[in-house]
Amino acid sequence: MSTSVLSLYRRLTRWPCGRWLFARAVCFKAPYFATIAPRFLSLEPGRCEVAIRDRRRVHNHIGTVHAIALCNLAELAAGVMTDATIPASMRWIPKGMSVEYLKKATGPLCGVATPDIAVVEAATGYDLPVTVVVNDRSGEAVFRARIAMWVSPRSKH
Repeated sequence: MSTSVLSLYRRLTRWPCGRWLFARAVCFKAPYFATIAPRFLSLEPGRCEVAIRDRRRVHNHIGTVHAIALCNLAELAAGVMTDATIPASMRWIPKGMSVEYLKKATGPLCGVATPDIAVVEAATGYDLPVTVVVNDRSGEAVFRARIAMWVSPRSKH
């Protein structure tokens, strides 16, 4: 699936509403991500940029974007970036996440996921740390996550 998510993105984004269609396809495959109504702004090997709007359905009791919505955005951006970056012979799964809430998250937000180390093809599994920084409309970081991805060879069967 590694190359297929990137090729699907490239195919769909040539068309009007292509980014919207891509987001719907991702949310169909992993339905929980639909709760934040993501918009993919860019996807390339080593980088994924996803935006969410400030809607009531992602708010907490104080009217800011809920911590779990931010975690959802981070995991989505990191997962799609990882899928678009690793060799086709490899697979991935998130192992853990550490997060920092830097300031109140309000307004539209944009998360950017990048790997912390070079992604390689390997005969055995390895940890791939991915950093996701979520910025507000002024470009100020409001949230940061480090997601531990486990990357391993696909089974031969």
